[in-house]
Formats: sequence, structure tokens, C-alpha cells
Amino acid sequence: MAKADRGSTNGTVRAGPRKIEAVAKLSDRLSRATSAIVTDYRGLSVKQLEELRARLRAEGIDYLVVKNTLARRAADQAGVGYFSSALVGPVGLALGYGELSVPARLLSEYFRVNRRLLVIAGLVEGRLLDADGVRTVAELPPREVLLGQFAGTLQSPLTSLAGSLQSILSTFAATLDAYREKLAAGAA
Repeated sequence: MAKADRGSTNGTVRAGPRKIEAVAKLSDRLSRATSAIVTDYRGLSVKQLEELRARLRAEGIDYLVVKNTLARRAADQAGVGYFSSALVGPVGLALGYGELSVPARLLSEYFRVNRRLLVIAGLVEGRLLDADGVRTVAELPPREVLLGQFAGTLQSPLTSLAGSLQSILSTFAATLDAYREKLAAGAA
């Protein structure tokens, strides 16, 4: 919370150095994150919250419980001020720095098992998503699988083309062989 400037008579508010540092750190994390998932952590015990943090940390995901006013300021500083609309009520932020779908998938799995930790919204590559959008991202296959599917899609027409060319060449070779035999039979 911001303190009133005691030396001021006009009631202006200034933030303390710890809050300024917290906003700067969160702003840095938000700007580096590929995805940020907003959750409602109410109903989780401290032990459950620590277990969740450990599970997420193992995947390179930070889970933070921050004050909304500080999170809104950090979002503004990170250039994603529109993310502030998702920061309502007691929220926790899961910040992922790698594959887009991992934080959403882990949080969705956690919700399915524990029926706690509702997903409220998400910020994925600069786009604000509602809870349904986050669930859709959670269902995406891992990056390697998507790349494999893409390569297969690219390879399929090439394989068909190669088969067609092989068929044409085989037919042409058979026609030339038959013509050669006809000429040899006619010369004899």
C-alpha cells in the first residue's frame, strides 16, 4: 500500500522503495514471460500453495501472489496495461517463460485433480484470453508434436509428388523398353 507523503499538504500518495522494487521485478517478469495465467487461489491451504509452486517451479514457471495495484502498475510498465482488467480480486499469477501451453496445462490439470485454483484469464504472447481461451491453450500439444505434425503436412504432398514422378518414369521406361523390343523384332 502506498503511504501518504507526510511532508505534503495536498494528500498526494507515493510508493515506498520496496513497492517500487516489487513493481519493477514484476514488470521485468511480465515482459519476459511468454504466458501469464491469472488464477483465483482462494481455498488453497498454505501447504497446497507451496506444493503447487514447487510443481510449477520444476517446469520453469513462477507462481506469484501479488497485490492487484502493484500488478496493474507492473502490467502498465511492461506495456500490457490491458492485462489489468483481469487482475480483480485475490489472484495468483503463473508466469511461463518457455512453451506457451505449459503453465495453462499444469494449472488445468491441478484444477481437475483438486477442484481448486480456478483459472480466470491469461496473457499469451501479448493477447488477453478469457478462461475458455486459456483452456484451449492448455489443450494444445507440446511444441515438438506441433512441429512434427507440420513437417508431416509438408512432407505429404512431396511424397505424393515423388510417387507420381516415379510412376511416370516407370511408365516411360516401360514404353521405351516395349518400343525397343518392337524395333528389335521388326529388324529380325
